[in-house]
Amino acid sequence: MTARRITPHVAWCRKIAPVVTDPSKVRLALFQPDIPQNLGANIRLAACLGVALDVIEPCGFPLTDRALRRTAMDYGENVALTRHAGWAAFRESPALAGRRIVLLTTRGAEKIDTFRFQPDDCLLMGRESAGVPKDIHSAADARIAIPLAEGARSLNVAMAAGIALWEALRQTGQLPGQI
Repeated sequence: MTARRITPHVAWCRKIAPVVTDPSKVRLALFQPDIPQNLGANIRLAACLGVALDVIEPCGFPLTDRALRRTAMDYGENVALTRHAGWAAFRESPALAGRRIVLLTTRGAEKIDTFRFQPDDCLLMGRESAGVPKDIHSAADARIAIPLAEGARSLNVAMAAGIALWEALRQTGQLPGQI
């Protein structure tokens, strides 16, 4: 019997070389997430693309440290995750200073494929159940939409975040280099 060389899984490799988030890079922010699994998917997304993640509370579920570790699985250690007590705390955060807030919304004024991202944009995702309130919608520097097939209502928030974040990183030359 010959020995087979086994290629390690990406998750195993991540443990050896954790992702280092560049603080000047595009960021992802989640406004009052309703569903823990979507928060987990967005934590994984942020870890895999090497971006910081902001969670604007309150969440629609108890977000204890234990619940956060369970939701993040082993990706949490590779994400610069900041929890904000609310919208005001998020807006006052030093990490947000000088950044443009780009809201992903079904009522976006511009389509994602024609929008020009900037290297330090903060992509804001609304609640799964209700998006963001009107005052936050108005406070965003830009409001963009992902075009969908006729009759389709919306994408899952983690899917929309993945599409938008990848496009922002692609446009600004910040995509991770490893395949």
